[in-house]
This record gives sequence, structure tokens and C-alpha cells, in this order.
Amino acid sequence: QVQLVESGGGLVLAGDSLRLSCAASGRTLSSYFMGWFRQSSGKARQFVAALTWTNNNTYYGRSVKGRFTVSRDNVKNMVYLQMNDLTAEDTAVYYCAADPLMTYASDTWTYWGQGTQVTVSS
Repeated sequence: QVQLVESGGGLVLAGDSLRLSCAASGRTLSSYFMGWFRQSSGKARQFVAALTWTNNNTYYGRSVKGRFTVSRDNVKNMVYLQMNDLTAEDTAVYYCAADPLMTYASDTWTYWGQGTQVTVSS
């Protein structure tokens, strides 16, 4: 069982930066991929970024690559999403997720946080 709690969302202006945090707890965390997804109104949940606890591999969705950076703190069991050069298209609820397998499909991920709203005003 894995518990995930996101924080850090808010209202920002286009071009601003924001950092989301995900506090993870549970046994055998090291065996999980940690991912970020987002869902805007009326759209499907979209893959944003992912990493593992045990190597330096990172994965990014096409629309955020070069602007967003996923990172982790193994001591604190925290995963972060640094978001730069935000645009109105980045407005969504952002979710932290965990699963033993890495896929880009949200419906394959097992554990989810409650989500945090990010609104980018243009």
C-alpha cells in the first residue's frame, strides 16, 4: 500500500514557475515508479513525468519536456515537479501516482494522490 499527498498548486501568471510536491509513504517504495499526471476540464488524464527511486532515469510527456523537471528526495520520500514557463494550457489538476511498472497510460497506475489544482492565468 502506498499513500500519496500532493501540495504546491495555486494560481500563477503565464511565464511563472511553480513547484509541486508529493509526499509518499508505504512499504517498499523503492520498487515503485513515481509519476505525475494532469487532467484539465473535459479532457483525459495526461502523463506529465515520472522517475524511479533507484536510478536516474526520467520520463516526460511531449508537451512539458524542456519546461518541467521531475526530481526526488530519497531521504524525505518526496517527489517534486518543477514547472517553468507555465502557460494557460498547463492549467489542470495535477496528480501524483505510483506503480511498479512505468507506462504513459494513466489507467495502468495503481496508487493516486488527491490532486492539486494549478491554474495559469494569461
